[in-house]
Amino acid sequence: MTQSLPGFAGVTERTVIDGPAGPLEVVCNAPPAARRGIALVAHPHPLQGGTLDNKVAQTLAKAFFALDYVAVRFNFRGVGASHGAFDEGVGETEDALGALAYARAHYGASLPVALAGFSFGSYVQTRVAKRFEAERLVLVGPAVQRFAIDAVPADTIVVHGEHDEIVPLADVLDWARPQALPIVVFPGCTHFFHGRLTQLRDTIVGMWHRGRAPGA
Repeated sequence: MTQSLPGFAGVTERTVIDGPAGPLEVVCNAPPAARRGIALVAHPHPLQGGTLDNKVAQTLAKAFFALDYVAVRFNFRGVGASHGAFDEGVGETEDALGALAYARAHYGASLPVALAGFSFGSYVQTRVAKRFEAERLVLVGPAVQRFAIDAVPADTIVVHGEHDEIVPLADVLDWARPQALPIVVFPGCTHFFHGRLTQLRDTIVGMWHRGRAPGA
């Protein structure tokens, strides 16, 4: 009988590394077979209850795990076992880069890197993308009206809820319009994608497979 490989929960590894502000909590879910890349996932606002265990952040990690990426989450400074204090996205960018450096050293520096974030985490990942050449970005509920999020690459996947009560869809469209950037809108959906997490995971997996057309 062929033994089934462990799923997402069965390969969860939680550790604390040396980060830029002291101890930095990192959780990795590594596929037991072939690994196509590393996906760094950033959670929502630390001062509003955001942690690496946020359900949307977990959903992003599960989507990339399904794509055979090592899913790497981390707690920003001041959250969980991570030391430090909130730094408006500046120090949090360093936290992300620290977690990424650990993952690349642990799983392979030659693997392509995807950057994914939810809400405030999306803002941080756009900052990380200026310092590290990522394969592609996934931004869910990006907090465009609260933080100055610059233009992103044309193949960035952006997903937003129609009835987002924290980041109005109109603000995201105003941000995307000058870039001619498509936005995937979940009708009737709020900021935290309640009842829609499986759909969110499947949407990201499907869009990642499509990517850009050959020769584009």
